[in-house]
Amino acid sequence: MAAKDLITFDNEVFSAYVFWSAVLVIKVLLMSLLTGAQRFKTKTFANPEDLLDKRLKVKFDNSDVERVRRAHRNDLENILPFFAIGFLYVLIDPAPGLAINLFRAVGIARIIHTIVYAVVVMPQPSRALAFFVALGATVYMAVQVLLAAL
Repeated sequence: MAAKDLITFDNEVFSAYVFWSAVLVIKVLLMSLLTGAQRFKTKTFANPEDLLDKRLKVKFDNSDVERVRRAHRNDLENILPFFAIGFLYVLIDPAPGLAINLFRAVGIARIIHTIVYAVVVMPQPSRALAFFVALGATVYMAVQVLLAAL
């Protein structure tokens, strides 16, 4: 099948990819708001012009703010590669059931990763499990794309 025939909402794999990519874009954008909320909650601001009260001092070391920032950075390190490889995976015309479940796994695992890392902090292995589910699905898609390109 030609690539142009795969990049259509008539293709359920492409539709699922677009849906989960949009969910993850919203999730990444919400991380900025979560960081801001933590900054206001803890009165931890990194720039002098952001200080609400001139008696406050610039701070860079609040553990709650840094936890959210690390979760956000982890999203950028893992979700951006998913966008690229997920699209390429659509182009190899994978089995719909498998592809849709891989996209779901990445999306849900990344959401869970943030919840257990930065919202309702839970002990390991909760974060590691969520991380490795998404990583495993993304690596699987990458390997399949590589094999299809040989």
